[in-house]
Amino acid sequence: MIYQYLKNIVFAYPLVLTGLILLPALVYWYVKKNNRSQPTVLVSSAYAFRVKSWKNRFRHIPFVLRLLAVAALVIALARPQKKHAEQETNGEGIDIVLCMDVSGSMGSPDIPPSRMEVAKEMAEEFVRSRPVDRIGLVIFSGESFTQCPVTSDRMNLISQIKMLESRKYLDDGTVIGEGLATSVDRLRKSQGKSKVIILLTDGKEDPPETRLIDPLTALDIAKTAGVKVYTIGVSGAPEQQPVANPKRNGRPSAGADFLDEQLLQKIAGETGGQYYRARDREGLQKVYKQIDQLEKSKIETRNYTRAEEMFLPFVLAALGLVFLEMILKFTLFRRFP
Repeated sequence: MIYQYLKNIVFAYPLVLTGLILLPALVYWYVKKNNRSQPTVLVSSAYAFRVKSWKNRFRHIPFVLRLLAVAALVIALARPQKKHAEQETNGEGIDIVLCMDVSGSMGSPDIPPSRMEVAKEMAEEFVRSRPVDRIGLVIFSGESFTQCPVTSDRMNLISQIKMLESRKYLDDGTVIGEGLATSVDRLRKSQGKSKVIILLTDGKEDPPETRLIDPLTALDIAKTAGVKVYTIGVSGAPEQQPVANPKRNGRPSAGADFLDEQLLQKIAGETGGQYYRARDREGLQKVYKQIDQLEKSKIETRNYTRAEEMFLPFVLAALGLVFLEMILKFTLFRRFP
């Protein structure tokens, strides 16, 4: 307990602590004085003087109290302080929407443990690196859905990202257009200095019959709203031809190993963003770091240090010890000439 207390204490005038070397000098002076003041009497036997009372045993207590008082006073003059560091972060942030594909192919293990798990991990890392931005989350598969509106509540957003699973929330399919349009809608009333969408997918547009907005229409909406779109194609497998899925009326499904890179490049290029291809965990991490460097927020960090003065207890202790010394010196340990 004492160690923890002292560990957080600093001194405004540490050189004053050199005054503690007075303590050995005072001890030396007291011993010399005490020896000189002892009377000398010649007697035939010293046996009677060997019997000591409690006053004899504790007669040095007043001097010990004086030493402690001097030590406390020196420490008080050195101004012990307890410092509290505080940090204030302000800035002009960017409004960002993470638009993530959660279709069944995102469960592919070609990027271990799966594309979905790596995408979640990198998205979480990206969110933590943006302290002043407002960020939202839109997911899409066979339909699109706002998982988390644009918010500055990082912990809530991260918890939403962690809960994502492929094939869990929405109908199967890949509606890149509707995911993009929903993301733009989340940013329509944004007051941020910049509006950005990071669209991540591992497939191509594979819409169900209920699709409302195609990718090119969504692209026009994004351009009209002044939203910049960064697109990320994530797949660790080589490109292959689409495989027909009999459950989808013979239409090619968004397979686990092909991308419509032409569409993603078009969306990014016409909105002022960039297209990236990520083939593994390190590649996806690098992509997010590059986007983080391109979309910089204006951040001001102010550090404050508040000092809490701790000298008063030592002053009070010194006064108390001197007072106690005087009482003992003129009562219990009073000496007669």
